[in-house]
Amino acid sequence: MTVGALLDAGADRDALFSALTSLGTDATFRVEPVKRKGIGASKFYVDGGFQKNHRHLPEIQRMIGSSEMSAQAKEWALLIFDHLAVAESSVHRVPLEKVHFHEVGAVDSICDIAGAAIALDLLGVEGVTSSAINTGSGTVKADHGVMPVPAPATARLLEGKPVYARGPETELTTPTGAAILSALAREYGPMPAATILKSGYGAGDKDFPQHANVLRVVLAETTGARESTRVSILESNIDDATPEVLGYTLERLFELGALDVSYQPLQMKKNRPGTLLRVIARPEDQEALAAAIFAETSTLGLRVLHAERRVRARESKEVDLGYGKVRMKVTDNGASPEYDDCRTLARSTGKPLRQVMADAVRSWNCQQ
Repeated sequence: MTVGALLDAGADRDALFSALTSLGTDATFRVEPVKRKGIGASKFYVDGGFQKNHRHLPEIQRMIGSSEMSAQAKEWALLIFDHLAVAESSVHRVPLEKVHFHEVGAVDSICDIAGAAIALDLLGVEGVTSSAINTGSGTVKADHGVMPVPAPATARLLEGKPVYARGPETELTTPTGAAILSALAREYGPMPAATILKSGYGAGDKDFPQHANVLRVVLAETTGARESTRVSILESNIDDATPEVLGYTLERLFELGALDVSYQPLQMKKNRPGTLLRVIARPEDQEALAAAIFAETSTLGLRVLHAERRVRARESKEVDLGYGKVRMKVTDNGASPEYDDCRTLARSTGKPLRQVMADAVRSWNCQQ
C-alpha cells in the first residue's frame, strides 16, 4: 500500500522497478489502477521471485547493499530492516544476529520495504510525518500461529507511537508498515503547517464494506514554521514545595526530555501562596514526565492538555571568537548565541557572560 500510494503520488515507475529488479529476487512488478469504496488508488504487485522459508538480516543487508538503489534509498531500507530486527529480537528473545524473518523475509515484503525507500527518494522526500496509526483488531494468522492484533512485532515497533483500533476486525497495520513508520516518521499527529503539492492513494488487497481500504500519502512543503507538532501540556498547582525541590524538579524534567518547564506564582485556596508548574512535552514523553512530577513533588494530581506548537525554521552555525567557538541559532529574523556555549566560555576564560555574548553577535555580524 505504501509503494502504491507513492507511485500514485508521482514516483517514477520505471526507475522504481529498475531499482527493485537490481535486488536480484527474480520478481517482476506491476501497478494497476483500482477502486476501493469509490476511491481511485494504485495497487502495487510483486509477482514470483526466488522464495525461501525465511531469511536472516545479513542476507537481506547484502541484497540491498549490492543493489543499484541510490545511497539514500539503501540507507532508509537498511534502517527499516534494522528496526524490524530489533523488534523481532525482543519478541523472540534471541540475539540480533540470529533473527530470521518469516513473512517479512519473503520477496514481496522485501520489495515492499525497499520499494518504499526507493519511492520516497525518487520523490525527494526529506521527512515523514504520520497520523495516529489504526492497527485494526481481532486476530491474524501467521507462521507462529493465530495471534492478536497488533501482532507482537507490530506492537513492539509501535511502542511510544499513538495508535487506535477502528473498523473491521482484521490486521490494518502489518509489521512491514509499522517498521517503515518506526524507522522514518519524525513525528505523529495532525498534518503540519504546509502547502500541499500532491496526494496519492495505495490500495490494499481487501475491499471493506465500512471504509475504503486505502493508504493516503500527501506530498507537501512545510511553511516557515518548520515544526508543527502536537504537544502535551502538564500542569499542577503545588503549595508545599521548597525552592530546592522545585529547582531540582525542573532539572529532572529537562533531563527526561521536557521541551520547556516553567513556574508561575499562584494564590491558592485557604489563602495559601503556591506555584503553578507547567511542562510542555512531546506526547511520547508525557507519561515519563508525569511520573517524575509525582515522584519529585507532593502534588496529588496533574492536568494534561493537548495542543499544537509552531516553531520558526532555524539552523545552527558556528562562529570563532578567537578564544573559543560559539554556536549561533539562525532564523530568518536574525541570529542569537547559544547560551550554553557562552556560559562554558565565560567560565573557562573568566570573561563576563555578557561580553562573550556580545562578541559572538559581533563576530556573526562581521561574517554577514
